[in-house]
Amino acid sequence: MDQYEFIRTAHRVYGKNITELSRQTGHSRNTIKKAIRGEPWGYKEREFQGLPVLGGYQTIIDEWLKKDRDQPRKQRHTSRRVFNRLVTEHDFAGCESTVRRYVRQRRIALGLDLCNQVFIPCEADAGREVEVDWGTAMAIISGEAVQLKFFCMRSKFSGKHFVRFYPCERQQAFFDAHIQAFEFFGGIFPVLIYDNLTTAVRKVLLGRERIEQENFRKFKAYHSFESRFCNPASGHEKGGVEGLVGFARHNYMVPVPEAESIEALNDAILKQCFAYDSHKMAGRDQSVDSLYEQEKGSLLSLPMVPFSNSHVREGRADKYGTVIADKNRYSIPWRYVGQRLKIELLVDRVEIRAGGKLLAVHERQFGNNKWSLDPHHYLELIQQRPMSFNSARPIREWRKQWPESLHRLLSSFCASQGETKGIKDFISVLMLYKDHEPGDVEVAVELAVEKNLSASDGVRHLLIFANEAGDTPQPLAGWPSLPPPDVSLYGQLGGVQ
Repeated sequence: MDQYEFIRTAHRVYGKNITELSRQTGHSRNTIKKAIRGEPWGYKEREFQGLPVLGGYQTIIDEWLKKDRDQPRKQRHTSRRVFNRLVTEHDFAGCESTVRRYVRQRRIALGLDLCNQVFIPCEADAGREVEVDWGTAMAIISGEAVQLKFFCMRSKFSGKHFVRFYPCERQQAFFDAHIQAFEFFGGIFPVLIYDNLTTAVRKVLLGRERIEQENFRKFKAYHSFESRFCNPASGHEKGGVEGLVGFARHNYMVPVPEAESIEALNDAILKQCFAYDSHKMAGRDQSVDSLYEQEKGSLLSLPMVPFSNSHVREGRADKYGTVIADKNRYSIPWRYVGQRLKIELLVDRVEIRAGGKLLAVHERQFGNNKWSLDPHHYLELIQQRPMSFNSARPIREWRKQWPESLHRLLSSFCASQGETKGIKDFISVLMLYKDHEPGDVEVAVELAVEKNLSASDGVRHLLIFANEAGDTPQPLAGWPSLPPPDVSLYGQLGGVQ
């Protein structure tokens, strides 16, 4: 462009002729003439590019590409695969870029795979549709790295979204996530869009027809919404929530989130979902919250009574003082061994009852052959059989969480009373955890170790005294105190010497 300007200026302003300009710039006379006339100059793209190296290979490539029309989408020829087959099967000696260029042109000419590369701009109706999907991410819960599932629901119109973590994608978690999301949005969208997840779909039929899971049909009917399912392997049909899965993972879960519990993690994620309301998406002139206010009035109202999302079963306590539910074991007080019990499985916990009386509440276990043992259910039994103390499974699990003072107290009891009596007496100290706060018990234990106490009565006294010390009655203000007693009078009493 600098030379173009120089040629035109030198000719028009300073009167230099074509020969002189050709000599100064090194361009041909014809090029100088084109620049002076203002015609385009430079390299010209060929109207036809021959492919002599491909020669007879073009027919072979065309046959492969035509056959791909009847093959699964993910098992069709790529340009690299076409090149490799030509080399190995037909001794092709050309370069890969030539093959790639030809394959690209032929796909356009044959109309192959073009629909999957072109998207139609759409605009959703306010307050009508939301998209639903699951994602997977790592988190650190109570210091341990675990893989969790996170549920996503996103409004197609406003972009307002809800994200919540669960240990699994089971149907109870799926339903609970919906209930929590409906509360978050303040209503129910008339249409929910899913892929063909097994918690909702029992069988995929031709086209859009589906046989839904029985419980999902009940859940859908209870909340009065319509379900719509994408075509198999067509995640782009709900691209908004597909993008949300990646957005949430990169923005809410980087760095890897840490929390004491999944519930605490969900509280932190919920705050970030609310913070997103002030965001203004690309191509929109209003914030997410402003757009949501336009569609909020179109949502269906929440049911007066929440959907019952629990499974109730009956079981009998076995000889280990546990009941088996969903292939996992949960402990109950040992005195109820052999009795018929009612087991209620909730999404995050298990409640066990006997005749209406609540016996135990455990955190829900997911997987197979896991044990959830409450040591308080076994302490009285272990006290009667002290030699089982060191090998008892509930004690071994509990000992991993003990403060150092408890270990020292156990050693002190065994040293002063002997192993059997020491363990029995130490179990009496462990029983204090049932009726007192753990922090109070541990303070009393630390003080007992410091004072070299070697009996549970001393620990109990310290614990009770510490709780009641602040309640010691004080003399009433303004009332005179009684004089101290004169005990010398007792020495004047007669009696048998």
